[in-house]
Amino acid sequence: MTIEPLASPQDLDAVLAIETASFTSPWTREMYLAELQNVGVSFCYLARDDARRVLGFCSFWRILDELHVNNLAVDPVWRRRGIASALLTFVLNEGARLGARRATLEVRRSNDIARHLYERLGFSTAGVRRAYYSNPVEDALVLWREDLSTG
Repeated sequence: MTIEPLASPQDLDAVLAIETASFTSPWTREMYLAELQNVGVSFCYLARDDARRVLGFCSFWRILDELHVNNLAVDPVWRRRGIASALLTFVLNEGARLGARRATLEVRRSNDIARHLYERLGFSTAGVRRAYYSNPVEDALVLWREDLSTG
């Protein structure tokens, strides 16, 4: 498996397929195209297998000394194989390399699998955003990892 930046709109079809399979309110092609234009702030990395298929992706913003994870998803066929852990570890290291000192994200309160992944990688719950998600309406837990320098 390799991890590399989303570099072209041609890779968006795979990202959007994973997005649609993973989220009840998926981002649109237009949203991702706008993200690609936000150079220096918006980043998206892809996990690929040896055949160059996109297995998963992680998008984030780096604003000043903070990294905000927007989306992390793996193709349902490839889940539970360490791909999300590898992607997030890579992104946290890349964020630190870019000058981020801490990281944040939101996760559905009911998403135990994702929450355990984030906690394993050093995130802890710092707050709740009431009714943050729609379809279905659900609270988001706001997670932070305060020190990206600790690997």
